[in-house]
Amino acid sequence: MLAGLARWCYRRRRIVVIAWIVALVGISVLGQAAGGTLLKSFTLSGTESQRAFDVLGKEFGRKGDTGDLVYEVRSRGTVNDEHVRTAVNAIVAQIRRQPHVVSVTTPYDQGGARFIARNGAIAYAEILFDVQANDVPMSVGTNMRSIAQHANTADLKVELGGTMFADQTQPASELIGVLAAVVILLLAFGSLLAMGLPIVTALFGIGIGLAGVNLLARVLDVPVFAPQVTAMIGIGVGIDYALFISTRYREALHDGADPESAVVHAIDTSGRAVLFAGGTVVISVLGLFLVGVSFIRGMAIGASLAVLFVMAAAVTLLPAILGFVGHTIDRLSLPSARKARATDHSFWERWSRTIQRRPAPVAVCGLLVLVVLAVPVFSLRLGIADAGNDPTAHTTRRAYDLLSTGFGPGFNGPLLLASEAHSAADISAMARLGRAIQRDPGVAAVSPPIPSSNGKGVLLQVVSKASPQDKATTQLVHRLRGDVIPHSTAGSALAVHVGGQTAIGVDLADTLGQRLPFVFIAILVLSFVLLMLVFRSLLVPLKAVIMNLLSIGAAYGVVVAIFQWGWMRNIVGIGKEGPIEAWVPMMLFAIVFGLSMDYEVFLLSRIKEEYDRTRDNGAAVAHGLAKTARLITAAAAIMICVFGSFVLSDLRVLKLLGFGLSFAVLIDATVVRLVLVPATMELLGDRNWWFPKALEWLPRVHVEGAELHPHLDSPNGIPSVRDDESVSAR
Repeated sequence: MLAGLARWCYRRRRIVVIAWIVALVGISVLGQAAGGTLLKSFTLSGTESQRAFDVLGKEFGRKGDTGDLVYEVRSRGTVNDEHVRTAVNAIVAQIRRQPHVVSVTTPYDQGGARFIARNGAIAYAEILFDVQANDVPMSVGTNMRSIAQHANTADLKVELGGTMFADQTQPASELIGVLAAVVILLLAFGSLLAMGLPIVTALFGIGIGLAGVNLLARVLDVPVFAPQVTAMIGIGVGIDYALFISTRYREALHDGADPESAVVHAIDTSGRAVLFAGGTVVISVLGLFLVGVSFIRGMAIGASLAVLFVMAAAVTLLPAILGFVGHTIDRLSLPSARKARATDHSFWERWSRTIQRRPAPVAVCGLLVLVVLAVPVFSLRLGIADAGNDPTAHTTRRAYDLLSTGFGPGFNGPLLLASEAHSAADISAMARLGRAIQRDPGVAAVSPPIPSSNGKGVLLQVVSKASPQDKATTQLVHRLRGDVIPHSTAGSALAVHVGGQTAIGVDLADTLGQRLPFVFIAILVLSFVLLMLVFRSLLVPLKAVIMNLLSIGAAYGVVVAIFQWGWMRNIVGIGKEGPIEAWVPMMLFAIVFGLSMDYEVFLLSRIKEEYDRTRDNGAAVAHGLAKTARLITAAAAIMICVFGSFVLSDLRVLKLLGFGLSFAVLIDATVVRLVLVPATMELLGDRNWWFPKALEWLPRVHVEGAELHPHLDSPNGIPSVRDDESVSAR
């Protein structure tokens, strides 16, 4: 079927290219016109924090969020000095005139003493908006940052706290990744045309995929960073898939095939591997559905769409473009490109033979590297980063630090304990609960009961002694829910729920932590079965699963060391160490496992192809590595640059995901594919390909395709592709 599709696309290349252009333009316009709204926040149905949020929304009815104007007296004196009051009131007057600002409550209003720190040098004003923080227009946040910046003097430091004031300008990471891919492809393959084909094909697929994400947002919860994640994955795999196919096409031309036969051969061999590998990535990412969180489902579908579209472009658009290119693919080549390819091929064959001479010590060394890198993973702590992790160049981080200094570390993330109230007795019961909570050693302060205006709700604000993302605060949340609240409210009608942003982070970490094993097991089992069907072996897929786990574990370990422990954090550009975003490990696992399967399929399919022909395991490994190592190395370098470019983002979560993916690909393409695979396959010998007869009934999945044979009926006697039926018929 693939051969027929490739031939059709080649012969009707004008129609195919025009169809892709129309699809790209049409879907992009539709995505802009009819696309949904990307979510900047999320809900966790059924959790304690969500129930608290529901009570607050129903009984307290505050539609908008609050931000903070935080200031500090730099010289001697206090915030109550007349010149400080005058300066702050002038700033507040400007802020009150900004769109969506409902009110600004200052320390100088009646009852405002609670806004002043004990040292008298730090205070804050509370800014109430008529919309949620994530719905405050960026222009409003920018204007207010400008107001605060101009208000800074030698005597007064002014900062803004709250997510609506975050200045997270995103660099053109996608463009940086594509430019890096251009350079790598040009150096690796020495031809401008050969370099351009994978880039063009990938951009078509990812362009349609991104438009699909916008349309998806109309019917599903899609987070605001989903387009960046989609672009990151789509560009990486899209360039790789087109690269694998165009390389096979060039090889066929060099073997003497005509362009049409070379296209058919490339799609029927590497195209099969692309569909299998891409399908594995899609299945791995869709495994995140087992998590049961709406925004993760939306992100998983968006990433899967990108992979599906770049796969489609690789097996339809690329054959059509190759039809226009023909034999000219090697024109505009760099000097000595052909000589470099020959030298490179012999280098990798020598490398494989070197490893095969001492497979045991090489395998042990490779395993030790992965195990050592994976050690920090045992300290993994899930959570949600806050403004305390922002770089100190951001006003939100400086405001966070000022509030921590003046009011304590936990002040930046108070716990909100909410309950419906049916009588005065419920208010009294809430006061007793507050006194019990105040006795907890981890609590810094507890507010008096705050009744709602309609009298049907009551609220306590609890400030932890530790910062919102500290482990001690997480333990406090669990202690309140499991011990203090049940004992203190026994016999009353109160149903108290612990909420707030800090509690939401705890619930997300707990929810995802409980479901991680199910996602991992599902992806591992499915990957094992697919590889078993492809390679008709038990040891090869088992070894692949174990090695992929080790490489992912190594990536997790390095991520923990940098982002959670703070090693080399200044190099990566994070302001302060903190927990790992709760959804990142499972997203990292799904994507990396799928990408690892890509390299596994492309390498092992060549080895299996040679083994079936020669029945010589050592020669098959050396030949397969020599044929694919250069390709895998270039593909991995492209992915590392594409993923690594997202480390330049101001969003910590994108830094984390981009760094984790790039490091995982680096480890997988070097230590695993180029060291452990040839070493372990040499140690196992022919046992690699053992398959019990009792399982022969299982269906066969072919990724090798047809071989390139001389076809005497082809034009001018040029060799072309024949399938098995044509060979037997003759």
